[in-house]
Amino acid sequence: MADSNRGKVLVGIARGAISEALGGVRSPVSPEQWLDEKGATFVTLTQNGELRGCIGSLQAHRPLGEDVHRNALAAAFRDPRFEPLGQHELPVTQCEVSLLSSAEAMEFLDEHDALSQLRPGVDGVIFEYGRYRSTFLPQVWEQLPETRHFMAHLKRKAGLPDTFWAQEIRLSRYTVSKWREADFTGAY
Repeated sequence: MADSNRGKVLVGIARGAISEALGGVRSPVSPEQWLDEKGATFVTLTQNGELRGCIGSLQAHRPLGEDVHRNALAAAFRDPRFEPLGQHELPVTQCEVSLLSSAEAMEFLDEHDALSQLRPGVDGVIFEYGRYRSTFLPQVWEQLPETRHFMAHLKRKAGLPDTFWAQEIRLSRYTVSKWREADFTGAY
């Protein structure tokens, strides 16, 4: 199946899960075998270009179709940064599905070295330090195109100061294939 057709199916699963949870009609899911393969996804919801919810999986631990379905519901109703999505919001909410590659551990000497290895617009990054953990999808580079700002915000998201650095920090990177609802509907 072509990549864009896969994207259309995944976005349809996300939209259908949210619509059904809000009392809409259950959308039929394509019986594609590839949906049964394990996959890690993030579902991002936006309204007028502004974030409205984003939840996902960093590791493939369940079938791809199920992962998208569950992450769509979590993004719509359980993202702690937002109130649960209301039915009146659904028509103005856009869904985006990101399918993650396996994460690759980075090796670096210090923060400067780590920053020099990052590929803006390409890499999603996982930050880990003890109990502190955060991630940014590659799409975040659109708002934070400079590596030092990207890393500072990633540390802040983890609950640490922007300037914090320690030798024990672990970084991993991944890439995504992403599809937006607007890619298939012409909406924005």
